[in-house]
Amino acid sequence: MIVTALLQQGPYWCAPLPARLTDTGGGSQLITAVAPGPGSTTGRVTWWDRRAGRWYEAGSAEARFGANGLTEGATRTQGTNTTPTGLYDLPYAFGVQRAPVGTDYRYRRVTDRSWWCQDNASDHYNRWVEPLPADCAPGEAEHLVTYGTQYAHALVIGFNYERPVHGRGAGIFLHVNGKGATAGCVSVPERAMRAILRWADPRRRPHIAIGTQEGQLAVTRY
Repeated sequence: MIVTALLQQGPYWCAPLPARLTDTGGGSQLITAVAPGPGSTTGRVTWWDRRAGRWYEAGSAEARFGANGLTEGATRTQGTNTTPTGLYDLPYAFGVQRAPVGTDYRYRRVTDRSWWCQDNASDHYNRWVEPLPADCAPGEAEHLVTYGTQYAHALVIGFNYERPVHGRGAGIFLHVNGKGATAGCVSVPERAMRAILRWADPRRRPHIAIGTQEGQLAVTRY
């Protein structure tokens, strides 16, 4: 479903950000990843709880986005180093390191056999594979363990995940900061990533909403 704007207009301007969104995924936890504008490579991630009908901020951290900014998820092209805007579920977490104490989310530990397939010719496109299958070329896949501290802890963002469109993009995660802007993911400091994993409760159906401060970009719900 294409939503015409990330933010509602009207009397909600002073309400917490989730209350101004056109859709929050129906759960009672939400992560917002907001950049100043489409060309921005930095912004802010905030995680929110809904209690008694109201949204409350649970934590916040500086964030990094794609080296070429943000673009609408529904029309994104693989390899453009852009972060897809939209509302996405968070299928599971993973990491090179063990899950932080208190993590309830399903968590997959990375080994030297763990890959993320991004090969458009593969039946395993946009999937964790272990080991690397014959139809996924090593040069078209991420060997997860080689990303070290960036993938110390991460959440899979459900962009192009449920019914993958080849060529739209693969391997979009919320993960720990690297040296600079990302290749399309959203990243935060390691302390924030660990806090998010301790906070996230799969029973409360957390989602992530990625967009800009003024809602200039249309967003896609998956």
